[in-house]
Amino acid sequence: MRPALEVADIFRRHGPAYRRTHDGHLGRGERRVMAAIALCRTAALGGHVETCDDCALSRVAYNSCRNRHCPKCQGATRDRWLTDRQADLLPVPYFHVVFTVPAEIAAIAYQNKRQLYAILFEAAAETLKTIAADPRHLGGELGFLAILHTWGQTLTHHPHLHCLVPGGVLAADGGRWIACRRRRFFLPVRVLSRLFRRLFLERLQAAQTAGGLRFFGALEPLGDGNALARALRPLRKKRWVVYAKPPLGSPERVLAYLGRYTHRVAIANSRLVSADDTGVTFRWRDYRHGNAPRSMTLAPHEFIRRFLLHCLPDGFHRIRHYGFLANGIRRARLAVIRRLLADAPPQRRRAEGSQSGHQRDRFDPSVCPCCGGILRITARLPRARAWPDTS
Repeated sequence: MRPALEVADIFRRHGPAYRRTHDGHLGRGERRVMAAIALCRTAALGGHVETCDDCALSRVAYNSCRNRHCPKCQGATRDRWLTDRQADLLPVPYFHVVFTVPAEIAAIAYQNKRQLYAILFEAAAETLKTIAADPRHLGGELGFLAILHTWGQTLTHHPHLHCLVPGGVLAADGGRWIACRRRRFFLPVRVLSRLFRRLFLERLQAAQTAGGLRFFGALEPLGDGNALARALRPLRKKRWVVYAKPPLGSPERVLAYLGRYTHRVAIANSRLVSADDTGVTFRWRDYRHGNAPRSMTLAPHEFIRRFLLHCLPDGFHRIRHYGFLANGIRRARLAVIRRLLADAPPQRRRAEGSQSGHQRDRFDPSVCPCCGGILRITARLPRARAWPDTS
């Protein structure tokens, strides 16, 4: 069922004025995101007419924008991705590890998204692999996937990494599976935090030395000489937040849990409460006070600004695989691990409704809501305007 209010409604109502007001500061990527979301599943992008074979009911289905920032276009993509991951699950406990950077780093990351987000992935991955390979902890090759989120509950810029990690490692000689010594304990988070902090700051300083960072506005002085090194000095003593949640249960539960993180966008349409010319109200949860439900109202332009904070650079991958789950070696490594665990490979099943919306619209029959008959495509609707560049 279509929500009563969508992000697209806000963009259609307030987007033109926002673009005029911020004409000199709005990037090409943000403009594409706004256009794609506003046009998603409207006549502007064309569509088709479906007619029931039995009762002759007809309905119009419009094309989706398929932009990865669109709240309406992630469900089918997520289902297809999770179906592909189903074959990768192992019959072992899984841990959820989160890496977070301080607010001072988040400010730099906003002005250097591609560089800082890449550093976040690299530092977190090396941290996990290094500590897991240490014989004092696990002593082998770890495998995991990492998912980038850049938002907090109130749409502020809060870059952090969610990592889903099987509870064990493959020995260096490939001859045995080494499980975590304690079922509910993965790796010491204090050790992870300290190494993550050092690796991240080293890479950040190296990027600045190589001239790969740019600073604007209040941060512009950081581009001069050793200013960044001086600004980072207090962060070397600050505790960086890294935490591991208790292990998950069955592979099916892992898959369901993973679906909550993989293809999320900054805010779901279901969280929107109301919108008018004076403000946009949405629900959020206050994690600092027992996950208490709250409501927040922002001016329309401020809501749009916060939403656009989370537009990713073109071509940037926000889901990455590491260790024995890396794309080039995953199949062979998993076969070895399953053999060591004496467990048969899980059957790869196509989840119901997991096809992409694009494929379903074009090839698969739909069910008539009136009589249960088959709805077939009987006409194509042309686009009213050019398809937005959503790469």
